[in-house]
Amino acid sequence: MLAAVLIGVAAGLLAGMLGIGGGALFVPALVIVLGLSQVDGEATSLLAIIPVALVGAWRQRRYGNLRLGDAALVGTLAVPGTIGGVALVNALPERAVEIAFALLQLFIAAQLARRAMAAERT
Repeated sequence: MLAAVLIGVAAGLLAGMLGIGGGALFVPALVIVLGLSQVDGEATSLLAIIPVALVGAWRQRRYGNLRLGDAALVGTLAVPGTIGGVALVNALPERAVEIAFALLQLFIAAQLARRAMAAERT
């Protein structure tokens, strides 16, 4: 229980600071720290991210940083994608999902590092 509390606090803090959540923080923590399976971690993360996203968006709106139209479009279009993704993840072997998730995290990290280094040069 304490581990879940610490995961929630840390993920919330980082999500608020960096605009990241579910896939980047909750899933690895739920899998590594709490011992959930990859699919269970992803499913749990989907529900856990709702209050984090709502509070983060509410706070960012107060600072004038929220682009409501873009958020509505992305959120609306993500619904059918989520339905398809849930069906797909439950049809695939869990090992394939773990590898795909790890590769996605590495790709994101590489892109962020590339952008940060390019910005530093300018």
